[in-house]
Amino acid sequence: MTDLRTLRLLLRQWRDEDREPFAGLNADPEVMRWFPAPLTRAQSDAFVDQQQELLAERGWGLWAVEAEGGFIGFVGLAVPRFEAHFTPAVEVGWRLARGAWGRGYATEAARAVVSFGFGEITLDEIVSFTTVGNDRSRRVMERLGMSHDPADDFDHPLLSDGHPMRRHVLYRLRSPSGGATYTGPDAGNT
Repeated sequence: MTDLRTLRLLLRQWRDEDREPFAGLNADPEVMRWFPAPLTRAQSDAFVDQQQELLAERGWGLWAVEAEGGFIGFVGLAVPRFEAHFTPAVEVGWRLARGAWGRGYATEAARAVVSFGFGEITLDEIVSFTTVGNDRSRRVMERLGMSHDPADDFDHPLLSDGHPMRRHVLYRLRSPSGGATYTGPDAGNT
């Protein structure tokens, strides 16, 4: 498994001591505002278990992020677990504790992750998506140089008709060197 370092951050394998603060941020209504519901402690721990396994197996995934003050959340790469017009794909995503917001950490870590995705996994494209109203995440996507075409927007297939967060925007970023589209064995299964 590969650790990633930036000027201020360490992206690393999950540790048992991350579970408590991660459960706290997953229970924070403001952090989870753009998700269907906060996570229970059991759901949060299961997420950590899954990420530990994926990072150990393939060397990439959703890394735990550590700043000077300790654990602040995750940033990484994931394979969407649903079918849509843009899948199979690899997405860059993040979730940080509220106390870490507004410091540029999501963008800084996501840049390292995107560089890893294009350089080490040789991806041709990385996507990111969120519900229409999530302006904070959309600004991170834009800072990463991702492009948005409204024709790519979609109704999230895991959310029911009429759900207020069903409509999602899709952002794309092409590799500057033209890697290969991800079609690995876990495409669509994480």
